[in-house]
Amino acid sequence: MLPRQPDFENLRRTLLRQSGTTRVPLVEFGIDRDIKSAFLGRPVETLKDEVDFWYEAGYDHVPIQTGLRTMFWPGYSVSEKVADRGAETGFQLFRKGQTHYTLYQEGDREMNWAQEGKGVITNLAEFERFPWPDPDRMDLSVFEEVGRYLPPGMKVIAVMGYIFTSCWWLMGMETFCVALFEQPELIRRMYDRIWRIQSRVLERVLSYDVVGVIHHPDDMAYSDGMIVSPKHLREFVFPWYRWCGALVRDRSLPYSFHSDGRLYPILEDIIACGFNALNPIEPKAMDIVEVKRTYGDRLSLIGNIDLGYTLTRGTPEEVEAEVRERIRVVGEGGGYCVASSNSVTAYVPLANFNALRDAVFKYGARSA
Repeated sequence: MLPRQPDFENLRRTLLRQSGTTRVPLVEFGIDRDIKSAFLGRPVETLKDEVDFWYEAGYDHVPIQTGLRTMFWPGYSVSEKVADRGAETGFQLFRKGQTHYTLYQEGDREMNWAQEGKGVITNLAEFERFPWPDPDRMDLSVFEEVGRYLPPGMKVIAVMGYIFTSCWWLMGMETFCVALFEQPELIRRMYDRIWRIQSRVLERVLSYDVVGVIHHPDDMAYSDGMIVSPKHLREFVFPWYRWCGALVRDRSLPYSFHSDGRLYPILEDIIACGFNALNPIEPKAMDIVEVKRTYGDRLSLIGNIDLGYTLTRGTPEEVEAEVRERIRVVGEGGGYCVASSNSVTAYVPLANFNALRDAVFKYGARSA
């Protein structure tokens, strides 16, 4: 069967809650490489392979990670030059040797995990020594290269975010929380530096015509409550997102936000930042029907297909039924994109991933 022809304009209209949409879009911001390779029947190793996957799987977009996010991915090397010794000293951004279950390889796969206690920046001296990247020298050539492979009708979703997340990941969660009280100047300087880097990267990313959406992931909540006080986010995080929102609106692009967890205390803040869409609306944390009823005139919704059971432990028939129900209830009137309630992980069976896709194609067609 030939792939469905991409229609990014339909996705754009959906995210902006505009009329004229023809179907409920299929959206993801992250799919495990094992699933991509299993779907294609070959390893996903190049950018061309990446584009081939998203096209053949029926998506209208290709997500590309950029900015400080790339510093936290496996393979990124962070080191400092120790002047008095002429030596390189490496920073360990993550705990090593943790394992992660995958259906697609024998044995568990080694993963990297954020430091929970002490990170690489715990005081002002370490802040000054840290080799912060120069945003004008960060490699964005992927946005040039991807244009050679994108089929007509597809665009890139630039995945940035990581303002709150970058701060606590670099510091370690325990250090970050203590520093809120004991080292407020360090907290302020951390956010200032992160802001400056991400702001310049965003300006550069927006210069590429292939970019069709700016997406900001920045987890701020657990399933039963906020990670930090909304007051902290309103002081240090949301002002930057409001600034970004103005810049993105000037380019007439959709602007979407991701945070796991129970976000009710900050939904109005998210809207005030200018976001057009919210992802992933975890079923165990929020009632998507309630969110649609209360905020659906101001936010498009992306996600909510349960990763806790349906996609991972359910049957393809259960996946189909859940997707059909979400489209019927939440898709009514537009402003909804089907996606997982986090990402498509390596413990999602390929049959369930395909059932999600097929259900969107089967039940997602709609009149304007």
